[in-house]
Order: sequence, then C-alpha cells, then structure tokens
Amino acid sequence: MTVFEQTLNRRTAIGGAAAAGAAAVLATGSPALADSQLHTAVEPGVVIEEETAGLLPADPLLHLLRRATFGPSPAAIAEIRALGADAWLDRQLNPAGIDDSKADALIARLPLCALSIGEIRAKVAAGALKQFDWNPMWQLSFAAPVRAIWSERQLFEVMCDFWSNHLNVTCPSGDVWDSRTDYDRNVIRKYALGTFADLLKASARHPAMLTYLDNRFSTRLAPNENYGRELMELHTVGLEYAEPDVKDAAKLLTGLTVDNATGQYRYAAADHVVGAVKILGFTHANATTTGGEAAAMAFLDYLTMHPATARRIVTKLCVRFVADVPPATLVTKLVKVYLDNRSAIGPVLRALFTSAEFAAAAGAKTRTPLEDLAATVRILGYGPPPSGTKTYESLYWMARNAGQAPLLWGPPNGYPDVAAAWSSPSGLLVRWNFHLSIAAGYWPADLVKPADLLTGMIGARPATYGALIDATAKRLLGVTLGGEQTAALAGFYGKTPAAPLKYNDPAVGWMYPYLMTMLLNSPNFALR
Repeated sequence: MTVFEQTLNRRTAIGGAAAAGAAAVLATGSPALADSQLHTAVEPGVVIEEETAGLLPADPLLHLLRRATFGPSPAAIAEIRALGADAWLDRQLNPAGIDDSKADALIARLPLCALSIGEIRAKVAAGALKQFDWNPMWQLSFAAPVRAIWSERQLFEVMCDFWSNHLNVTCPSGDVWDSRTDYDRNVIRKYALGTFADLLKASARHPAMLTYLDNRFSTRLAPNENYGRELMELHTVGLEYAEPDVKDAAKLLTGLTVDNATGQYRYAAADHVVGAVKILGFTHANATTTGGEAAAMAFLDYLTMHPATARRIVTKLCVRFVADVPPATLVTKLVKVYLDNRSAIGPVLRALFTSAEFAAAAGAKTRTPLEDLAATVRILGYGPPPSGTKTYESLYWMARNAGQAPLLWGPPNGYPDVAAAWSSPSGLLVRWNFHLSIAAGYWPADLVKPADLLTGMIGARPATYGALIDATAKRLLGVTLGGEQTAALAGFYGKTPAAPLKYNDPAVGWMYPYLMTMLLNSPNFALR
C-alpha cells in the first residue's frame, strides 16, 4: 500500500477528511508533512490544537468567519476586522438590518423559487406552469448555492441550511411540487433566527411537511404514525419515546391536513381522533374534535421545551459549528440558554460563538461538499455572472457531483454534518477537480474574476517562487506555509523556493491557477 493510500485510510479525530486533504500535499512530494499533521486518537469532545497547529490561522476573527459563514471572502475579512467580532456577530444575528440587495437581485433571476402555493396553482390555471411542474423546486435548488456564496446575510443562510436539514423536505420531489418553495419562504427562512417553537409549529402546519411525512393522509379511521414518529425522533426529543407515545401522537395529530382543492393547510375537525392522550410527560383530555388543533399545538409547545429537545437542538448546533463530537460542557451550558430563552435561537448562537469551547475548536470541523464549493468561490472573491442562470445551475451540479446537491437529501433526517460521512477518495477527487475548474475559470466560465489573476489575488508579482507561494497561501488560506510545504509546491514547477521568477514565467501566468488549486486542495482549506 502506498503512503498516499495509507494516508487516505487512516482514521482521524475529524472523521478522516484531514488525512484526505493532506493527500493533496502528498501528491506534491511531501508525505512527511501530511503524516505529521494527522490526528490519531483523542477523547470524545476534546480538541487537540497542536495537531492542527499551522494548518489554520490563529486569528479568532478568521475562526469565526470559517464557522459562522460559508467561508471567508475578502470583503467579509475586511468587514470583521473593521467591526470586531462582537459587532459583526450582532449584525449577522439581525439579518433584516443587512442590505442584501445584490443577492436579492441574483435570486430575482429565479422568479419561481419564492412562489406561494396559491401563486403556483394560479400559474397552472393560467397555463404558465404545468400540473405537477418541478420548475419552481428546481429554481429553489439552484438558488441555494447562490445564496451561500453571495449573500451578505451569511449566518442567516447557514442557519437556513441547518434548519432545511433538521426539518427536511426533499427538494425536488413530486408530492410537494406546489408547496416546497412556500415551505422555504414561510417556514425555514421566516423563522431561521427566531424561536424553535415558532419554527416547529409552522412546519407542523405546512402542506409540504404534512405531505412529505404523510399526515395529510392521516384520518380518524386510519391514523398515520409517520409524522408523529419523526416529529419526536428527528425533530425534537430523539429516541426518548416508546411505541404507545407514537400511537397517541398519531391520534392527536389527526386533522392537521391539506385542502386538496387549494393545496393550503386546513384543520379538518371531522378527521380528528378524540380521547385522552399521554405522550412522554404530556397529557391532554383531547375531548372534542373542534379542540384538536389547539391540543396538537400544546403538544408541540411541550416538545419544544422538553429537556431532551433542548439537548438535541444544541447538540446539533454544536456539531455544525464546533466539533463532530462536541464538548459536553458546552452542550450543557447551551441547554440552559435554550430553555431560559424559551427556544430562541439567537441567544444560543451568541453563547456558542463566544464560548471558550468554540474558541478552542479550530480545525475540529471539515467542510462538507457544499461548504467547500461555496468557500472556494468566496475566498477567490469571484463575482456572480452578469446575467442569466446557467452558472447557478453549474454550481448546483458541482455540489451534486460531490454528493451534496442542495436540499436533495432523500430521507427525513437531512444531510449528515460530520466528516466521516464525506470522506472518500472519489469525493475528494471531485472537490479537487472543481477547485481547478473554478480557479482557472474553466467551469463555470462566466464567474467574474480579475482581468489579471495574479495581481487580483496578491498584488505585485513576487521576486521568487517561495514568495509567490507564501503570498498566495496567505491570501487563500490565511497562513504562511512551512518550509517543507513551500519547497514541495516549488518542486511542482521544478524549482526551489529561492529561484527567481522571470517576467513571463508560466508560474505567474497560465500555471498560476494550478498553484491556487494545490493550496485549495490542502487540509488548510478542507478544515474549518
């Protein structure tokens, strides 16, 4: 077995992806570097900072950007340095106060992605859309990478992605053809930084979720257990329930359905099962059909404030923002914040991002394919296409080819958010390929990049190969590489770091994107 293969196969504390990223440097001739920076064994929830020393910037501002956004961009770096961490976080937690008109204009090129149920059905009636037309859902899917890359409301977009996975409704899928875009606008995006209580109740009464998890078909004569089970297991308390809880939940949720004529939510009292219920610690007389909806909402409120739900939500937030196995101390602290603030998400995020555990977690997360794609375009500083949506579609297909088409996860549990789920040689190769494709402008071809790539990235042309490599690494990764790394990259050109750069040297011309790509292929970029 080659050193390259051994590196890919080694298990690491961050799920193996650090090893896979290090293989990029192995390919340049420096296996000792990759092997020396791999994790071996650690206690659960412990971050070993020395193992990633030098891989990521020590700057806490860049650490915050790497976690609370889809990746640093030159503009975001300048902004957070000007504002400071606290003011930047305050601004991101109040997305309505951020001018996002540029991103709004980009999304306006996808006019179907924000249509309501009524608007989609009206277009069908007018002949502008076909019955069961998937185009609105496709446009919503194409919008996802655009928002991730170019929205100024970065934390909001990260949380929209988080909740889209937690309360997953696969997109596109046939049964939600008329409701999935409305679900995104009036559930996920409306409550992404609000309270989990409001988010959960909005989801429970939305045609997309009621259709996706079958509650629209649940009746007095045949209660369907699917939504009641997933509501507890995936959306709230986890595996705290027993089968009698599922049966009573299914009965209590009957009547929450969809009007077939309009596609809108309605409560059908005639379909509600009456009779006392006991679900976990929740009890309700559930005595009348007319009171069934209120009883169901009371149950959702109970679930929202259940300690197991608090622990589940904050643990998932910690997995997203801190570590694949988050520190128990942080989870415990955030459970209290969640409960004290009646499920408000903003206070939990503020406490998370200002915690000592977060500060110590640099390098403990690995980017998913979608995060990697968005971070690539963002750190390069490439602008959106001046017109059209072909580039939007190209970005979507790139993410899909890497295994993470936005919103397309099929099961109700949403995309995984740990490194082990994304660590494979084939997936790594796809990422390496799109790094080069984007950096060089091969595909998508109409991203707006500097007329002169070298000066657009680092300014004046350096005098030596070593200086070129160091300046580019500082620009793209935020760190200056070690001597072995710089020498290995110079060796790609058949040079030493001290070798002078000639005016018309290919290294500063057509070969410069290859240097950018090798740096983007490194663990310095794969980690966040």
